Amino acid sequence: MASASTTAGSNATLRILIFYAAAIALGVLNGFYGTDLTIRAGDFLSSVFIRLFKFISIPIIAVSLISTLAQLGESRESGQIFRRTIFYTLFTTIIAATVAAALFLLYAPANVSLPAAAGEVPKVVEHSYFEYVQSVIPDNFLSPFLSANVISVLLVASAVGLALSQLEKDSRPKEVLTAFFAGAQQILFILVSWLIKILPLGIFGFVTVLCRDLQAGVSLGGLGTYFAAIITANLLQIFVILPAILLVKGISPVKTFRAMLPALTVAFFSKSSAGTLPVTMRCAEENLRVRKSVSGFVLPICTTINMNACAAFILITCVYLMQNAGAEITIGTLASWILIATVAAVGNAGVPMGCFFLAASLLASMNVPILLMGVILPFYAVLDMLETAENVWSDSCVAKMVDKDLYGEPGEP
Repeated sequence: MASASTTAGSNATLRILIFYAAAIALGVLNGFYGTDLTIRAGDFLSSVFIRLFKFISIPIIAVSLISTLAQLGESRESGQIFRRTIFYTLFTTIIAATVAAALFLLYAPANVSLPAAAGEVPKVVEHSYFEYVQSVIPDNFLSPFLSANVISVLLVASAVGLALSQLEKDSRPKEVLTAFFAGAQQILFILVSWLIKILPLGIFGFVTVLCRDLQAGVSLGGLGTYFAAIITANLLQIFVILPAILLVKGISPVKTFRAMLPALTVAFFSKSSAGTLPVTMRCAEENLRVRKSVSGFVLPICTTINMNACAAFILITCVYLMQNAGAEITIGTLASWILIATVAAVGNAGVPMGCFFLAASLLASMNVPILLMGVILPFYAVLDMLETAENVWSDSCVAKMVDKDLYGEPGEP
């Protein structure tokens, strides 16, 4: 019986991979060789799926946190989940920032002479980092949901969930509200299952847009070593550091990666870890066998605070622009930026280009010229894809490790 179940699961995975591969191949053909009509169709599908992911992800973040935190006072495990999540999040993010600092020293990217007509940076970077943090504090209950501000939603949901946990145990209000949020969560998961079934259409659209953007083509010039440092930092975290941590915990990185492949694919092409959250949670629970009590708390939290790739990007980018502005980069400078990048990454939103705007905001608040960010911008769309996949991969690893610490192995994914 177990063998039949395993075979069925393998066949289902193979079908999914075939559909994804076909969608990617068709997207590449359409992006490079399609007509204006088919390219616009791909762009339309990309926009529709991104909107659908945002539509589902914000409510899932809210109801998942509320449902989990509502039970915080009812079991010792809830407190352990929280402590272990914070520990693994900070641990992996600090490692990512430290590796990025070492790679900056190793690659030693040369300064760039910019023409006067270098690319412009969106005006959002004119705000200081403190203004950025202030903007996530909601001034009314509905604004975080209407503006899709992930961190604000996280704050509201955490407050409501903790307040709900303080209600008298087994009281009628607590039972009704807890059942309401649990029911809302199940409805959202059903919507996610429908979305996953038509996901190849979205992947086709994402790949079409990517290939169309790549056709624009911009010369790397002296930025080559800068981009090489960032890409190497991402690849090391994805394929070496996180798998090594899983192995130390007695978890198979290959089986974990395979179980989370649908979520990683969506993350790569959508460039939004928050938007990918519904798929991430479904894969973690159904494929990776992470308990719902763990995934419902760990993954929404990690979507906002577990930004390994963002820490690496912020450190290398900010230090590089400081160097271009004439600042002397010492070991002490890099050490301080490991801390700054870690803290900044924790406060970053899991949305497309979140790291880019946050890095530019940090630089602007320190009066560092950010003209070079306009040159980086055309390439960041590709970097953002890799970084988002890394962040979701790290979230998945944290969820699996927390589940293993508390409950042991519930079964191979």
